[in-house]
Amino acid sequence: MFVLAHLSDLHLASRPPLADLVSKRGLGFINWHRRRKHVHRANVLDAITRDLQSRNPDHVAVTGDLINFSTRSEYRRARSWLETVGPPAAVTVIPGNHDIYVPAAAKWPGEFWNEYMRGDGDVDGGSFPFVRRRAKVALVALSSALPTGPFLATGFLGEPQLVRFAAALEETRGLFRVVLIHHPPTIAGRRHLRRLIDAVEFRRVLAAKGAELVIHGHDHHHSLVWLDGPQRPIPAAGAPSASAQAAHGSEDAAGYNLFRIAEANGGFSCEMIMRQRTTDGGVREFGRRTLA
Repeated sequence: MFVLAHLSDLHLASRPPLADLVSKRGLGFINWHRRRKHVHRANVLDAITRDLQSRNPDHVAVTGDLINFSTRSEYRRARSWLETVGPPAAVTVIPGNHDIYVPAAAKWPGEFWNEYMRGDGDVDGGSFPFVRRRAKVALVALSSALPTGPFLATGFLGEPQLVRFAAALEETRGLFRVVLIHHPPTIAGRRHLRRLIDAVEFRRVLAAKGAELVIHGHDHHHSLVWLDGPQRPIPAAGAPSASAQAAHGSEDAAGYNLFRIAEANGGFSCEMIMRQRTTDGGVREFGRRTLA
């Protein structure tokens, strides 16, 4: 049995320097001050982290938006949090749109989180996709993060990354392939300004090459959809923000997912266990789904 924990969207925030407020960070700070600072709380993330550690997973995947304004102090804070979760060999990180909030920050995730963002045998981090093999599980990590204009939170993979992605899926065939991406692989009309722009192309690669599981963040709620695969549908599971104090609007209270993966009958079995913060501040299991 291999247990993979998946959490996302920590949104660790530090007030940007005054000079940075003339960029997109200025609008982001207004939004944070009016709303998000009341939603994303450090004490909630601490409780989720403790609960996750009590489950003793074999590996932890973090699918982006560790920080909020892409300031250096936030990168350092996220690095400290990662070190409490586990060593780089046991934790895999990909960036989200908030991790590359402005063009100047494009290379900072790779600088601050290098060892958590590189494949087996790679010397440098920050190149995507990268692949990590753990037991019979292959983690195929993508980056849909890019700086965007005001009021946009779109993601984009691009043809070069998609070509390498197809090759990585082919090379890891026979393993339980888990694809990590920040943006959801399907497009909801109300989320048009937050969509993965080349979601159709992403799903086309999956339909041709296959994968056993896709995990993502970005939408801040537990979700499960099924994508076309070459032999069977592919589950795509989303996780809520790991720091959300309570449910609000379409977003869930803080939580994360556990995936119990095992070899079975010449293939694999996979069970998803959803855990979520309760109104009394605890964390409980509120659902299970058999995925394979």
